Amino acid sequence: MVSIPSPSGREEELAGFLVRAMARRGFRAWVDEAGNAIGELGDGPEEILLLGHMDTVAGAVPVEIVDGALYGRGSVDAKGSLAAFIEAAARVGALAGKRLVVVGAVEEESASSRGARHLLAHRQPAMVIVGEPSGWDRITLGYKGRLLAEFSLEQPAAHSAGPERTACERAVAFWEAVQDSAALYNSGRERHFDTLDASLRAIRSSSDGLRERVEAVIAFRIPPGLDPGAVQQAIDRFCPQEGRLRFRGAEVPFRAPKNTPVVRALLAGIRAAGGRPAFSLKTGTSDMNVVGPVWGCPIAAYGPGDSALDHTPDEHLDLAEYEKSIAVLVEALRHMQAADSGR
Repeated sequence: MVSIPSPSGREEELAGFLVRAMARRGFRAWVDEAGNAIGELGDGPEEILLLGHMDTVAGAVPVEIVDGALYGRGSVDAKGSLAAFIEAAARVGALAGKRLVVVGAVEEESASSRGARHLLAHRQPAMVIVGEPSGWDRITLGYKGRLLAEFSLEQPAAHSAGPERTACERAVAFWEAVQDSAALYNSGRERHFDTLDASLRAIRSSSDGLRERVEAVIAFRIPPGLDPGAVQQAIDRFCPQEGRLRFRGAEVPFRAPKNTPVVRALLAGIRAAGGRPAFSLKTGTSDMNVVGPVWGCPIAAYGPGDSALDHTPDEHLDLAEYEKSIAVLVEALRHMQAADSGR
């Protein structure tokens, strides 16, 4: 899987590979209308959905195994989790009274989450595990929300010796006002999961000698208690009159409850594998932000790997941890077979 490049929007080759791999392991497997790779085992009325994603961010990391670690783009985020889902489900096989479904979704790494959004209209699972790196002995319960703001401003060119502020200076002033507003909101909030984080992701300027233009992209990570609409309204007032703001990629923050059949099953799996389970709250986003609020079923995120390596040139997955995560998932799925989803 890691050897097949699959940046967002170019997942077709990997989807075909996974369909063939799942079919060899006894799944009913196909690619759906959105491009998701789907594998099913069993035909019971309750669906257990293992939702991973096939796509990666850009950047080629040489694929190799060094000292028991698999290097390559997507090894951690999140082909390792998806591969563990497929292997664990194949080892468990069809579960009585359940339908076990593995999904490799498209475009999780882009703001569209096209694969997950397609599933919302076609599936209503009883229990969900989202495949994201948590470490083999940790369970992720929540993710911050997201908002992307695209700022642009165009004005007549001014002499560099004149008193008028340049377009670049006005963009910087807008960014500083946004920073100050976030700092004010964060006052007294010590836990990172509770803070509003703003980052300047891109800025560029141009001029034809008559008019000058500046464009910038600001990304917001939104904590529980805020929603993207509230953030949008808060920063609108800082935009200069001649400036324009366009918003996209809005996702609400989401935190799953701790006492659910999915969490209890993963706890049992980690303990059976000799681990001392712990919980995580992530400052990024995942497809849990998309499906969690809509499906309203027991849900958690789990998968092997150190999320600090996501999107980095050093991305690699410890293969011993990968094998442990499969053992955890096998045990968790057996617990989930007997569980009542509580819906």
